Amino acid sequence: MLNDEIRVLLDKISSQTRRNHNHLLHDLNLHVGQDKLLCKLWRADGLTQVELCNKLNCEAPTVTNMLSALEKKELIMRKKDPDDKRTNRIYLTEAGKIMETSVTEMWKNQQDRLLKDITLEEKMFLRRLLKQMENNLF
Repeated sequence: MLNDEIRVLLDKISSQTRRNHNHLLHDLNLHVGQDKLLCKLWRADGLTQVELCNKLNCEAPTVTNMLSALEKKELIMRKKDPDDKRTNRIYLTEAGKIMETSVTEMWKNQQDRLLKDITLEEKMFLRRLLKQMENNLF
């Protein structure tokens, strides 16, 4: 049945993409999700943990663990908010800022591999279909 084939293909693509992503992140000494957290800080450095939870759609303990790991790797640092001492703001270190190039290059290479030999028109159609699927879920 066509619907089953589509579901199986999406599952295969998703699983292999995730495995590839994990492997490439490992080469950068990162774990799944840490790249997304860093990306939020590359776009808006100095977010609070609550803001990161909201932007990542993650539970607080998950973000706390990611922050602790990234802090040990000296990619981020926590500083008290000058206006609210109860709040920590998360800032990139110089190493965290430099990591942006490697991570974005990795993302681009992975996407290029995934979309190899697909025309621009096909990519635009695929994007439209994926957006519709996303809307169906949310």
